[in-house]
Amino acid sequence: MLFSDSLPQLWLSYAVLSLVVLITGYFAVRLLPRLPRLVLVGVVAGLLWMVAPFTLPLTDPGQTYSGLAPAIVVLAVGFLQHDGGQMATALPLLLVGAVIGAVLGVLGWRLLRQRGDDDEPKGGRGDGATPRRRVAPGAQGSDRSAARGERGRRGGKPGGRREPVVN
Repeated sequence: MLFSDSLPQLWLSYAVLSLVVLITGYFAVRLLPRLPRLVLVGVVAGLLWMVAPFTLPLTDPGQTYSGLAPAIVVLAVGFLQHDGGQMATALPLLLVGAVIGAVLGVLGWRLLRQRGDDDEPKGGRGDGATPRRRVAPGAQGSDRSAARGERGRRGGKPGGRREPVVN
């Protein structure tokens, strides 16, 4: 039935192509930080996936065809046909789709950020400050600076893995 009716094929091909656009777009803007990247991809997804009603005149006088299509397509066809009614219907829906996509992008960013915070101990890095180094239970005052100096002489990386040293 999928291949006998062209409308489901059209929607399926549109969904696949829009996913390809979103995935390649996400990787294309990887130079941006995660929040703006997810908001931008969310806005584009909202623009691509919001649907709008449309009507087209048929060749028989007085008959029309009505249906749903992506709002961006309805807006483009309305612009090309100089049909202000189609554009007035599609443009607000397109803007609503962009806002919904941006909100979903922010929510996705918050979920990813919370998931990353689960790995850290309670009370750490909530304010964006640099993480504190853990010091051995017996180390205090000058012992801490001695430990730091010793690490510097060994050539260890700050915050990285340190190999044991045999004296």
